[in-house]
Amino acid sequence: MTKFWYVIDNIESYICRTLLAIFVCLLFLQVIVRTLFDFSFSWVEELSIYMFVWFVFFGASYAAKMGAHNRVTFQFKFLPSGAIKYIEAFADLFWVFFNVYFVYLSIDFIFNKMNKFQSSQTMGFHLSWVYIVLPIAFSLMTFRVLQVNYKKIVLGENLRDPDAIDLEEVRAEAAELEQEKK
Repeated sequence: MTKFWYVIDNIESYICRTLLAIFVCLLFLQVIVRTLFDFSFSWVEELSIYMFVWFVFFGASYAAKMGAHNRVTFQFKFLPSGAIKYIEAFADLFWVFFNVYFVYLSIDFIFNKMNKFQSSQTMGFHLSWVYIVLPIAFSLMTFRVLQVNYKKIVLGENLRDPDAIDLEEVRAEAAELEQEKK
């Protein structure tokens, strides 16, 4: 059962990896076919665009899970470190409210306001299959924002920014490499 929960906890990562691999392979195939055979598949570009859109939205959810989303933090240098996580959590409440409202709007659009005959240009399927990523990804993003705040405030975990570089770790690794060369 733990493997199941591990996969569920990293679902955005798996979806992004799969989408990226598939649409890059499709685009590579398209380039090869156009170059070598002077022919193109009309559906490849359209499918790649839809997959890229899904990739972006699931990637945003994954960034929320990692705590790596864009945020203005300059003002936090002037505040005590203990207050920062509560101020960020308060700001994240606005994000959660926006996401919930956006999920409502996107569901309303997909199931009530979207043209019933609106279909994909070359592939012919109904565009609601493309737009369904909106409520799914924004719901996941809301869950991840709440999960990150729970980990920071309730569990007291210090989530490290994945883009932050620890200079001491880099220097230690460089020193180890130097020792191995000698």
